Amino acid sequence: MRTVLMVAEKPSLAASLATILSNGKNSSRKGFNGACSIHEWNGTFQNVPAAFKMTSVCGHVMGVDFLGKYNNWAKVDPAELFTCPIEKKEAMPKLKMPQFLWQEAKGCDKLVLWLDCDKEGENICFEVMQAVSGALSGNVYSNSTTFRARFSAITDKDIKAAFHSLVYPNENEARSVDARQELDLRIGCAFTRFQTKFFQDRYGDLDALLISYGPCQTPTLGFCVQRHDEIQTFKPETYWVLQVTINTKDGQEIVLDWERVRCFDKDIASMFLHMIRDQKEAKVTSVTCKQMTKTRPLALNTVELMRVASSGLGMGPHHAMQIAEKLYTQGFISYPRTETTSYPENFDLIGVLQQQVGNSDWGRDVSEILSQGINRPRKGHDAGDHPPITPMKAASRNTLEGDAWRLYDYITRHFIATLAKDCLYLTTTVTFSVGQEVFSATGKSLIDPGYTSVMIWQAFGRNEILPAFTAKEMVPIRDVRLAERQTGPPDYLTEAELITLMEKHGIGTDASIPVHINNICQRNYVTVGGGRKLVPTTLGIVLVHGYQKIDPQLVLPTMRSAVEKQLNLIAQGKANFTAVLNHTMEIFRLKFQYFVLNIEGMDQLFEVSFSPLSATGKAHSRCGKCRRYLKLIPAKPVRLHCPHCDETYNLPQNGNIKIYKELKCPLDDFELLTWSSGSKGKSYTFCPYCFNNPPFRDMKKGFGCNTCTHPTCPHSLNTNGVSNCVECDGGILVLDPSSAPKWKFGCNKCDIIIHIFDDAAKVYVQDDTCDCGSQLVSVEYKEDKTKLPNNLTEFTGCVFCSKEFFNLVEKHKAVASRRANYVSKSSGRGRGRRKPKPPKDKMSQLAAYFV
Repeated sequence: MRTVLMVAEKPSLAASLATILSNGKNSSRKGFNGACSIHEWNGTFQNVPAAFKMTSVCGHVMGVDFLGKYNNWAKVDPAELFTCPIEKKEAMPKLKMPQFLWQEAKGCDKLVLWLDCDKEGENICFEVMQAVSGALSGNVYSNSTTFRARFSAITDKDIKAAFHSLVYPNENEARSVDARQELDLRIGCAFTRFQTKFFQDRYGDLDALLISYGPCQTPTLGFCVQRHDEIQTFKPETYWVLQVTINTKDGQEIVLDWERVRCFDKDIASMFLHMIRDQKEAKVTSVTCKQMTKTRPLALNTVELMRVASSGLGMGPHHAMQIAEKLYTQGFISYPRTETTSYPENFDLIGVLQQQVGNSDWGRDVSEILSQGINRPRKGHDAGDHPPITPMKAASRNTLEGDAWRLYDYITRHFIATLAKDCLYLTTTVTFSVGQEVFSATGKSLIDPGYTSVMIWQAFGRNEILPAFTAKEMVPIRDVRLAERQTGPPDYLTEAELITLMEKHGIGTDASIPVHINNICQRNYVTVGGGRKLVPTTLGIVLVHGYQKIDPQLVLPTMRSAVEKQLNLIAQGKANFTAVLNHTMEIFRLKFQYFVLNIEGMDQLFEVSFSPLSATGKAHSRCGKCRRYLKLIPAKPVRLHCPHCDETYNLPQNGNIKIYKELKCPLDDFELLTWSSGSKGKSYTFCPYCFNNPPFRDMKKGFGCNTCTHPTCPHSLNTNGVSNCVECDGGILVLDPSSAPKWKFGCNKCDIIIHIFDDAAKVYVQDDTCDCGSQLVSVEYKEDKTKLPNNLTEFTGCVFCSKEFFNLVEKHKAVASRRANYVSKSSGRGRGRRKPKPPKDKMSQLAAYFV
């Protein structure tokens, strides 16, 4: 019996697919990485008995990155990033996905890939194939070994149809994604590193961790700033409107519309007023009635879904697509990433519609459409990717909650509306002459609501019925006046309008558009105001104006649109991967060189809007070089600046920075600081100079005293290290002296924390060790606060083995799960990770921690 390995894109999708393909008769087990499950059953594959294993990845298996040494911002010139070597790295190292796939592929004969049916999914196909190559029997790159399932909805019918019509993955589409990833990495990182370092070293109130550039992100920001500039430069103009008010037979007053609409010259407007001011009656010259149609919508695609989610439902496009993805994996809707607005000829419209008959909100409308016969949907655009977004199974307010229900509600109503009648209404236009000037009045009345009875937000407003007029009838004029008005500026772009602009100019794809909008919000380039309007911040405005000053093409949409066209040619097999990549890279490399040479042009704009480091922040701790006070810059990224030495020191982010007892580092005389993420979070002491300039070769930049290998410093790892961390490889639990009186150990690598000896007066680590390999710890209490047994005020022991300490040690959940190992000293296993007994010599003891 052959064994078939199947791989889906997400664990939840794998479970759904396994249930469908096995008819609910599969067994499940958890994979060793803890994130993915394996679902197994027996069946037939290509008319041969087979054992099936269905598992999944969690998105991309691999990501593209620079080699290790090129990730050092301080030592690598950003210009090198255009030509330096890159490599594929595990996208999520903690999940050990390649190892997991290799293990599950061993002994399997066939591979069936159930990744999302877009270019990114195609790229992941080849990542999976590479991971299992060598483990799978046969050549994984052969179309007789590897198969690709193409599907658009998680329904029995679609999945089983895909299973019986397998194809081979499309390598051209996968290569186009490789090209996009490499271009975005090299271009984005080069510009981002250069301008971040340049401006953060000069200004203290930027309030941004990164000043990033992105080939798609920056043109997206450009649209927002362009609208802002239009608002700021707008000059209102005064104009005049001639208004005539008539009295009808039934006493109704109607203000007529002037055929000339408006006049920008007051003298001419006054002339028109003078011509008709003495007229007492208006003459009806014509009465026209016309039946009008409000056309039902096209089938729903991704861009329209994001537009409506933002403008109608108040959801950001990124959030809306996350919900749509979840609805898809649960089988409620079809694949939510599609450019197509036309249903395939063989699409079962009636079958999908019949599922909605029992719904209390729109069931009556559905029944009426089915009884009268569906209207053939409008012919939209067929992009050749996936069918439009449609509901695939019925749901109710009890089935789905919150935003998930609101989005499903819209998708379903939109689908029903595509099969309903058009909305019909009658317009009546009455034309009047007053002297030589022409005026009109328009009324509307509903004939048939059609699709608007389902898409109620587009429903016809109240009827605006005009009184009955007849040709040549004379109607008395009540008032004639000249109204003065002013033109108004445009409003800020809404997310919906921005999405439309991005689609029009080819910026991003239906999958990446919400990501780019989310990025400019997170980077503090724009803020989302009322009505989902995107208001650029000072930083966003200055950046765009700077690009426009140096090289406008860096921010114009034309550049990225041209690149996207080239990438699409790679996907279609019409362009060479290497040629496109090299040509595009060379263009941006030359642009980067020009940008660097002319950065002063952008800097002049920053000078106007932001404050220099020396004028920012407040006095904090002392500099070890000049003994003057360093200034703490609170805006992101938080850092210290010495105005006298003109040097800046990076600090740990996303926490509280405080001075630690005015103690100094023995190596450089800088005052020690503490970083804390809160009373229940991680904390450690650090020297700001050592944090940026590691004093020992085995120390890495950006670490505190809990990794310092100084042999005698009372704050170092050598003095306060207790034991190896039980939850990560290479981490060491270190006593945090700054945590008193709520003492705790913290791992210097991961986030594991162990709370100890609450309210103790002193806690310190001894040179001696326990049999389990941990350093002994001494604790001292005041008599009135002691928590030791028998009212002891002092005790030395192992926090993991000594019974006297068991009730005084509170381990976080991740550590508590291994408590059994802590107390199993008698079994000879100690804490499960025995540490060698350290020698008495301090330097040798220190080496024992790292060897």
